Amino acid sequence: DAQTLARAAWSRIAEPGDVLAGALVAALGAPDALEWVRGAARDPAADRVIRALDVLGERAGPLDGESRRRLAAGVDRWAPRLENLDPRRELRVLRRLGGVVVHPGSAAWPRALDDLGLAAPVCLWVRGASDLDLDRAVSLVGARAATGYGEHVAADLAAGLAERRFAVVSGGAYGIDAAAHRGTLAAGGRTVVFLAGGIDRPYPAGNAALLARVVECGGSVVSEVPPGCVPSKSRFLQRNRLIAAAGRATVVVEAAWRSGALNTAGHAAALLRPVGAVPGPVTSMASAGCHRLLRDGAAVCVTDAAEVAELAGAAGTDLAPERAGAPADVDGLDADACRVLDALPVVRAAAPDSLARAAGLSVAQVLAALGPLELDGLAERDGAGWRRRRSGRPVAG
Repeated sequence: DAQTLARAAWSRIAEPGDVLAGALVAALGAPDALEWVRGAARDPAADRVIRALDVLGERAGPLDGESRRRLAAGVDRWAPRLENLDPRRELRVLRRLGGVVVHPGSAAWPRALDDLGLAAPVCLWVRGASDLDLDRAVSLVGARAATGYGEHVAADLAAGLAERRFAVVSGGAYGIDAAAHRGTLAAGGRTVVFLAGGIDRPYPAGNAALLARVVECGGSVVSEVPPGCVPSKSRFLQRNRLIAAAGRATVVVEAAWRSGALNTAGHAAALLRPVGAVPGPVTSMASAGCHRLLRDGAAVCVTDAAEVAELAGAAGTDLAPERAGAPADVDGLDADACRVLDALPVVRAAAPDSLARAAGLSVAQVLAALGPLELDGLAERDGAGWRRRRSGRPVAG
């Protein structure tokens, strides 16, 4: 249909995150915006572009000088890719791969990406499960050069989230990304891989088998650029905004001081998505980025899947269980009883007046505290004196 063809064409013409292209498509619709650009670029003469801008102003509203300059520059930027543009050819490649295109008019469109505004992708090229409108999803990201600790934690978090019916989103890279995808698959969950290049170009090539398994197991491999497009540094950085937007929360499992995972966390924070970070050994440079997020207050500390689920779940749901330490002698005791317990000898019993001196209390206060301590199994009478009962509650460490 015309909408799919036009959006497929725009995904080839404009680089990911091009807000000017997004504004033009939003103003005219993808087919008319494509036709306008073709008309503006057909003749490089300046007056031709000026006439095209006048037409655009009549259709989309008056354009100020800055808008006209930016649009003229946009036409210059897009024009080289109009030559030999054939979205049907790329759609045929997609069909051979068993994939589909989804766009904002599709039921399968991930509405979470609409939060990107004009920087949202014009369409997505998808292999595997095409329904990307995920109600429960968490983005797990981290270092490519991950440690064994980081990969273990990532896989464990992913498996725990899958068991809680969360989809896991990541970028398919080595290290933390791959561990998150594998952990999800091992638990029988669904995972979504966002690539920086075309879906016919698994990157890194060493993870091609993993991406194929994602598709086979009901997951999705997704890109906002057409088949044949190569990944580049700028496309990796723009891909990160999709990972951040697709999840209800983003968790950085392990990241160095300067890491692409921190870029993803920044996108999530800008979208008002919760950000979590997993702490690591304070001496590990591989966790320096996580510690930086925690120190700056940009992320909350998460240590297991229950805490991540609480971070990403709706308010009041998916709450992490209360954590309780081992019981201690002083639990539930008032201040006087704690001082008397501390003063009680273990071997030889002491008289109440001796305990009063040791605890800094009156004899009456000591006697009032000894009764409850005896009932709790913490103190026992020995003749006229008292001592700590050895078989009482565990002693606080």
